[in-house]
Order: sequence, then C-alpha cells, then structure tokens
Amino acid sequence: MEKTGFIKALFEDYNSFKNHKISGRYIQQKDIQVLLDNLGEEFSLKEIGVSVLGKPIHSIQFGNGSIKILAWSQMHGNESTTTKAIFDLLNYISLHKEESLVESILNNCSLCIIPMLNPDGAEAYTRVNANEIDLNRDAQDLSQPESRILSQVFKNFNPDFCLNLHDQRTIFSAGSNHEPAVLSFLTPSMDKDRQIFPSRIKSMQLIAKIAQDLSELLPGRIGRYDDGFNINCTGDTFQSTKTPTILFEAGHFPGDYKREETRKYVFLALVSVLNSISENNFQQIDYQKYQEIPENEKLFNDIILRDANSENGVVDIAIQYKEIIKDRKLSFFPEIEKIAPKIKKFAHKEIFCENKKIEINDENTLTENVIVNKIVLNGVELPLKCE
Repeated sequence: MEKTGFIKALFEDYNSFKNHKISGRYIQQKDIQVLLDNLGEEFSLKEIGVSVLGKPIHSIQFGNGSIKILAWSQMHGNESTTTKAIFDLLNYISLHKEESLVESILNNCSLCIIPMLNPDGAEAYTRVNANEIDLNRDAQDLSQPESRILSQVFKNFNPDFCLNLHDQRTIFSAGSNHEPAVLSFLTPSMDKDRQIFPSRIKSMQLIAKIAQDLSELLPGRIGRYDDGFNINCTGDTFQSTKTPTILFEAGHFPGDYKREETRKYVFLALVSVLNSISENNFQQIDYQKYQEIPENEKLFNDIILRDANSENGVVDIAIQYKEIIKDRKLSFFPEIEKIAPKIKKFAHKEIFCENKKIEINDENTLTENVIVNKIVLNGVELPLKCE
C-alpha cells in the first residue's frame, strides 16, 4: 500500500482486517481473553496485575523501534469502542507486516498497549471500578490497584507518547453545527495556566494531522475538548511530565448505537497517529491548526418529538437512551429527558408530530425522567427500538 492516500485505502479495505470476533458495546475481559490467547508471535503478552475483583489486566508489546508509545483503553468500563479498534489494529499489523506502512511503525516504534484497564467496570458496564472510583480521577491519589498498574507501566516503559482511549456520549456535537462528534480529541493541559510547552505542541500537531487525514471521511464530525486543567486526570498528569499525551474520544456515528462504524474511524485515527510518529512528519503541521478543530458542545438528544399535542399544550419532548445491562445483555431504554414548548437542541432522530395527540406509556400525563415503553401518536405506535 502506498503511503499517499493510505487512510482512504484502509477505509475501503477495512472489512478485510476488522476483527469480527469482537463486536457490540458490552465488551468484557472474557471477550478479549480469547483474542489475547491467539495473538501472533510478533506480540508479547504479559499479565501486569489484577483488578479489585481479581480479574487479569494485560499489556501487549510489539515493535522494535526507539520511539516508545503507551496506549490504554477501557479505563472506564462502559467505554469499549477503542478496545475494539485496538484489536482491529493488531489484526492489521499481523496481516500486513511486510507493507511499508506497518514496517515503518514496527521498525521505528515500540508500543505497549493495555487493552482493558478496568475489567470489573467492563463486566458491570460502569464508568467506575469495583470500588466505585473513577480511575481517570485517581492519577494523583493512586488509591486503586488499576491506577497503580497504569502508573507503574508508565514509569517502567517511560513512553515518548501516550494515547488515552475513551468513548463519549451521543450528546456531543462537533462545535455548534448540526453534526455529531464522531471522533473528538484533546491534548490535556500541563498546568492551570494551560501553557503550551514544546512537548504539548507535539500532541497538538499529531491531533491536527489526524484531523487532516480523516477530514474527507468525517467532514465536520471531528471535535475538540476543552483543555481545563485537572491534575487528578491521567492525561493531565502524564502531560505534566512533558510526555505528549492525546485523549481519543469515540463518539456517535448516525444510526450506529453499537459503534461498529465509529470503531472504523478510531482505527484509522490510530493508524494515522502511529504513521505520523514513526515517520516524524507531524512536525511539519502548524500546531495552531489544532485550535481550529471545533470545540465540542452538548447539543444533541437521541430523539426529539416536535410539536406533540399533550395535556399541557403543544410541546417538544427530548428522549435520551439509557444504557442498562439486563439478562447479561446491553439494552437501550428511551427515557424522557425534557418537555418544553420548544427544544433548541439537535436530534439523531426527529419525529414531527404536527400537533397531533400523543400518549406515552398509555397515559395522557407527560413526565420527565420516566422510561418510555410505548409512544402512540394519533393512534399509531412509534418505533423506539435502538439499532
């Protein structure tokens, strides 16, 4: 594969190396264990510790180069899209070792990846660990075994770059436009004054390069997070050591609640950043291009019913899916978030009621913070199932 236009080529060929053995949103340690057990000989697998409840936490190392890159996923247990993308990346590396792009990464870089830092949270499908601690706010206290494991790997591996891999909710827009933030990035601040040191410039350049590489595939759908400083966050802590650190946030692609489309773009972003680091071509990018990426705003609901005739008059009704594990499966339950004469947010799905009568859960009374089992509009039940 020629490096010119490599992102588009990978996009078109993605299904040939996508790891089809892992899918959906509910990804547990047992799901990735099968994949870990079958890694190729080019990967070095190591158990680096255990979680609060004794589940194994692993690292995967590969590459022989002098540039060291540390990445970790599922620090929040219910954020699994980047974990899937990691295994797509490993599959791609394994299948294309002789291609110039992969050769460059393997020859110039050494990678250490923790595919699931919070296996207890992954099984419970929670942001926090088994002690109900947010690991991404524990970088200073290091009160949890998972936090201490990551901190020790950081010290021992001594990376030149860090990739902090997460998911974000469906509520985010890329700026004020009617476009969801499919991917978002952040170079965390190094101090409360948000100073821009040379090491932070590197991460700004890398993010700008990712945005450039994916601009044709995700026009207007790449966002940037606010860089308010919080030393308790892992990214801020690592960045404060002058280690260029990038936060990845996998967001919502239209209609893709299982995040199978989004994982493709996360994979492409990972290849983009690894290629940029291995080829050292990111330093040609104007770091101020990073600031041109639109800052995320919370402008989306999953569903908005427009102009519904209710007992309180004609109203808009905003509905947000609530993710709940039921019978060992992840289900999406629509919940009424807001009822108002006019809701100014965007929606991933809009239903125009045209002043017709609406009933929810066989009741005439509309109430916020209620799970919706059925919506009937002018005698016809509306489809609410989340695909």
